Amino acid sequence: MTLLGAPIAQAEHLVVFHDWRSPAELAALNVLRHAVEDNGDQWVPLAIPHDTNANTTVLDLIALGTSPNVFLHMPPAIYRTLHKRQKLLSLDAQFAANGLLENLPEVVRDTITIDGRILKVPATIHADATIFYNHAIAAEIGIDPRDWTSLDAMWRDMEAARDAGYLPLAIGAQTWQIGYLTHSLVATLGGPDLYQALYGATPDKAALDDPDLAEVFVWLRRFQQAADPGARDRDWNVATNMVISGQALMQIQGDWMKGEWRAAGKQLDTDYGCMLLPGARALPVTIDSWGLMNATTPAMNKAVRAFADAVVDPANQAAFAAAKGSTPIRFDAQGAVDPCSGMLLSALDRPRFALPTPHLTARADWIEQIWATSQAFWSDETMRPQTAIAQLKANWNAPPGAAVQ
Repeated sequence: MTLLGAPIAQAEHLVVFHDWRSPAELAALNVLRHAVEDNGDQWVPLAIPHDTNANTTVLDLIALGTSPNVFLHMPPAIYRTLHKRQKLLSLDAQFAANGLLENLPEVVRDTITIDGRILKVPATIHADATIFYNHAIAAEIGIDPRDWTSLDAMWRDMEAARDAGYLPLAIGAQTWQIGYLTHSLVATLGGPDLYQALYGATPDKAALDDPDLAEVFVWLRRFQQAADPGARDRDWNVATNMVISGQALMQIQGDWMKGEWRAAGKQLDTDYGCMLLPGARALPVTIDSWGLMNATTPAMNKAVRAFADAVVDPANQAAFAAAKGSTPIRFDAQGAVDPCSGMLLSALDRPRFALPTPHLTARADWIEQIWATSQAFWSDETMRPQTAIAQLKANWNAPPGAAVQ
């Protein structure tokens, strides 16, 4: 059909595969959905939340004949596989042309580049190891978390919170949450050397004999003992809302917690505060990214590339980050950032301090072994730190698993 001789462009149905479901995450996705629709295309969500334990990947969907057009995924292995199969669009020329690369922090540029090719569209940057706390509870029990200079100082005030009738720590004891707490403690206590030795592309077995790793499990036990009986199957955002509603003093999680506080209408420095783990010697950072599937038609590839442009657009980045509680990945999209994002930006400026989250560097099977051991340790109060470390040593050469892709 034509209008005055000009063809009417047909809307492309952009199938978007993601694993997000919290209110803040969905609000952020709506920023991109509106951009897709403003481009004349239709947003078709394909959502399988990560905490359902379905572990469905884009490779599974392709095998089932339900391939998406774009997909949200962090670890590099799937990108390598799809690139070898010529199923991915590369972004080198596109990002060079739109000026994105010079506006990215080094850790983001490194993350989206896989084997020398840019294969990812960066969406967010988050600090993994952060504390968000309830101002009113802290004031009531007479503490100021900003004074904490060590985990020990923090622990003393957590005990004061318990004595005052509050839960010291809101946490969900799902495997992935305990895994994130573990690598946050590795960075905090062991610094960049232990962190990179344990979570690097080629892990160093000597890291398992580092005294700081034993200390990680000591603190993991302390946090387990500070948790309530309902922690076992609790989603992370439910734990966040326990702090928001005044049931718990604080939560240790990624700074995506900020999105939940904002969604609840709470104000930073009035209702809540944020900080890195006290005494942190390094900070893991999560960089969520999108992959672009190579379509069978030029029109769909055009729509997919338009999606990539929308993701990294400065205005969209600012709106997306505000909704999700993240920090914009572009220097020129940051504007007047809040103190929580400013904390992350300062970390990015420190040499060997902001390090990629394990999913961006480590083998999937090794992450799975660490997660399984940490979860077993958390669940068994009789297990000692050296027993957990012995289990890691025993699993050093175990066959790759499939729980973490």
